[in-house]
Amino acid sequence: MGKTAYIFPGQGSQSPGMGKDIFDNYASARTAFAEADEALGFSISEMCFSGTDEQLALTANTQPAILSTSVAVFRAMKEAGFRDPDYVAGHSLGEYSALVAAGAVSLRDAAETVRNRGSYMQEAVPVGVGAMAAIIGLDLQTVESACRESAEGQVCSPANINSPRQIVIAGDSDAVDRACEILKEKGAKRAIRLNVSAPFHCSLMTPAQIRLAEELNKIEFSDPAFPVVENVTAEVNLSGDRIVSALTEQVSSPVRWLQTVEKLIGLGVDTFVEVGPGKVLSGLVRQTDREVQCFNVEDSESLGNTLKTL
Repeated sequence: MGKTAYIFPGQGSQSPGMGKDIFDNYASARTAFAEADEALGFSISEMCFSGTDEQLALTANTQPAILSTSVAVFRAMKEAGFRDPDYVAGHSLGEYSALVAAGAVSLRDAAETVRNRGSYMQEAVPVGVGAMAAIIGLDLQTVESACRESAEGQVCSPANINSPRQIVIAGDSDAVDRACEILKEKGAKRAIRLNVSAPFHCSLMTPAQIRLAEELNKIEFSDPAFPVVENVTAEVNLSGDRIVSALTEQVSSPVRWLQTVEKLIGLGVDTFVEVGPGKVLSGLVRQTDREVQCFNVEDSESLGNTLKTL
């Protein structure tokens, strides 16, 4: 019998109204949102349910909103009778949701941390100085080489290695633009600037990484109840002692999502369940391997359908 991985989305999966249906239908989801609201000192649940696109797009809001929704959905799944996953992983911010699901950190500590993480990342680079762009249709080696060529003393590097044909680059705005031109010449199907507030997962995020490290060092992390495949190395972690360095390095390192999915498949995973808002990760998994099963659970309907199939 194949193994199951629960995967948790990151920034970009938010949408107004997320989590409301699961909140209405599951007591454990209501408890999760209440914990997050209390930890943050304001109603993140209200922002998820009735906030605007603009409010949810602010990084300091996006991160706790997606975390709270994902954990609420995970708890509702447990309440409904889903069995524990064999592995968990999350995309960038989603790694915090995975760690909460695995019992390695409390939702309260995670919510406070990602709220600040969002602010630190936002404040690390003045608006307009950095940029990110999605490169479609070229391999990692080609993208890395173009980033080096376009840097010219500035920063430009792969930030999210999402699938065999989708890589996001980040760095100084001019360098990213130069890289996009080079990559179009090299045959990229698309090289498009993303509408993001900062250049995440590159060395320009070092100031945010330093600030976040101080915060992470104050938190007590437990050993995860099930193995977590971390972003920075795409390796399995079962040690609470390893988590602080993994989450610290993650801020300015590329998210190795493709390698994470390949690692999970290599470990015998043939079923992926995306837990939380949207279907972004399910799409990336399918781009990597068409043979595996993908489900997403974000409301009571998708929860019921997935439970029936599994």
